[in-house]
Amino acid sequence: MKNERTVQRQRLAGLLEPWPSEIGAALRRLGAGYGELFISGGTVRDCLLGLTAGDLDLTVARDAAGCCRALIALLGGGAYVDLGRTGEDVARVVWRGLTVDFAGFRGRARTIEEDLCRRDYTVNAMAVPLDGLGDGREAVLVDPLRGCDDLRQGILRGCPGAYDDDPLRMLRGFRFMATLDFALDPASLAEIGRCAGLIARPAVERINYELGLIMDSPRACPTFRAMAAAGLLRHIVPELYAGVGVEQPEFHHLDVFHHCFAAFEAMEAIIARPGRYYPPAAGRLEAYLAAGPVRRCLKWAAWCHDIGKPAARAAASEGDRITFYNHDEIGRRIFHLFAERLKWGKEERERTGQLIAMHMQPFHLCDVRRREPLSKRAVLKLSQRAGADLDGLFLLAMADSLASRGDKKPPRMEAELVELFGQVLRIIEEDIRPVAAGPPLLTGDDLITELGLTPGPLFRTILRELEALRVEGRITARNEALAWVAAFVANGGGDGAEQP
Repeated sequence: MKNERTVQRQRLAGLLEPWPSEIGAALRRLGAGYGELFISGGTVRDCLLGLTAGDLDLTVARDAAGCCRALIALLGGGAYVDLGRTGEDVARVVWRGLTVDFAGFRGRARTIEEDLCRRDYTVNAMAVPLDGLGDGREAVLVDPLRGCDDLRQGILRGCPGAYDDDPLRMLRGFRFMATLDFALDPASLAEIGRCAGLIARPAVERINYELGLIMDSPRACPTFRAMAAAGLLRHIVPELYAGVGVEQPEFHHLDVFHHCFAAFEAMEAIIARPGRYYPPAAGRLEAYLAAGPVRRCLKWAAWCHDIGKPAARAAASEGDRITFYNHDEIGRRIFHLFAERLKWGKEERERTGQLIAMHMQPFHLCDVRRREPLSKRAVLKLSQRAGADLDGLFLLAMADSLASRGDKKPPRMEAELVELFGQVLRIIEEDIRPVAAGPPLLTGDDLITELGLTPGPLFRTILRELEALRVEGRITARNEALAWVAAFVANGGGDGAEQP
């Protein structure tokens, strides 16, 4: 205990050390005009955990906006950002890429202790007076709710009335669970269950922000499982709950709802070690996963890949066999409605939706390979449709397969996916990429000048078919291409895109 307290004092004494000296000097001068300043919230929490805080959080009795403008004047520069919703006294200064947030006392609080008791979680309800830092002085920790003890034990305990004051705090608690690897205490979980329906009150942009931070953590799946157990998830992603109790064919061992969670869990494991699942492509997959929001999109795609099954469920005409025809496209549409409701950006919405729409393609090609050799045309079509997410499509298929352990599942399903991915990559490298890298045999202008065709949707069909025929080696020269197009158009132009 003595050593823990010594470490705590040392860490608190260095609260301002990660920040430029100009910030500390300006804040001390600022305190003379606005009263006592407190470093608070996440900055104190992260300091006690030995982490570097992303932002500097400050609390002042009044006029956060005025504090921001005064700080900008003292620093000789910086941008002012108004963060307040109706009735909130919060604002931000961005200076040289650094963020300093100010908040006035919450509600009718008259002291820092009262303000801290109005926060979300006890681990965020701590503060240190700024004027107690530096010059060898011992920092004073203001901790009215014993948040330091909860921090030491890895517990997230809601402050009194936290969820009624701002229902988003329920979701924020699960975000802290994911990012800090803490556990919500039983009383807080029970209170979340009571208040779950209030999550409809916050703006969807705030909800989406918290969901994104959870998804970006390596513990997203267990966090969402905990959210489901607490009764909060069904108020945020109700579309998933249509799958509860929806049985599947013998390929599966779980209903749709629990299968989606199992695929989500598998995806997190795959993202952590992609080379374990596709050994020959380990380096390629690591590079793919490092780009942009790929990991987040893959997790959402895995979790929602079968979201269309309840709407597509039907009994086949022969006996009682269950089918889910077109569930992939239906799932894309349902997911798009969900993403639009939460105001996702177009790129992530389209990318995730496309993965959901295509998630059955690798399995269809595995079925083909069991009967006949894989064609170059099939690989070209797959690569064109998947685009930059070809790798992600195979990661999604692996997660889907790992989440399925029914009696009728092919015994080598995961091995078949590895073999298929390797073959697809070889055909792309040896046959498709050389064609794509070279000049086309014909262009749209050629179709107009050489053959007198009128521009329209047919041009895309012709040029794509010519590319496929070149990949297959069935057309290699310009004159052959012209002859094929002439015959194609003469035969009806689209009744069967094959070389005559």
